[in-house]
Amino acid sequence: MRLKLSLFGWASALLLFIGCAENPLGKTVKEPFSGSKYESNQRFYRGVGKGASKMDGVAQSQAELKARQSIAQQVQTHFEVVTDDYQRNVSGEYVDEAMTRFETLAREITRTQLTDLRNLGSEKYLNDAGSYTVYVAFEIKKSSMYRHMKKQARLDNKISKQSLKEIEALLDLEIAKAEAGN
Repeated sequence: MRLKLSLFGWASALLLFIGCAENPLGKTVKEPFSGSKYESNQRFYRGVGKGASKMDGVAQSQAELKARQSIAQQVQTHFEVVTDDYQRNVSGEYVDEAMTRFETLAREITRTQLTDLRNLGSEKYLNDAGSYTVYVAFEIKKSSMYRHMKKQARLDNKISKQSLKEIEALLDLEIAKAEAGN
């Protein structure tokens, strides 16, 4: 009798364990362009986008837009942190003005045009319902982006000479970091 109860107990525990082992959220899905190869690092900003539509051109546009937005958000977030650090570490009459103008410049550049954008890949799927799903992956070399920002700063008439010096010094530091990154 004890043996039957013991076996019943083990069988119940095993069934309970198997039943609890399933994830209530569902199965994990590995999407294209996932993994460290498609994540930003010291040298590149990278972004992945996904679009879905009954029209393949619309799905492609959605995916590209999302990938660009991802990169632009990374650039903006990075420069908010960098300008805060730079202002804390460097003092001077023009630093606050320069960093405020620089943040505005960075937003304008990422909003209008991401330079030297490279397509790492694109995959298109058509499901049984006739809907397209497109995945794209883009990257921008950080040093190239920062050089473009330097060029744009020089062309901006609203930036004073002193502020421009501060902005260029900040970008030179970022370029050196990006080129030294592995």
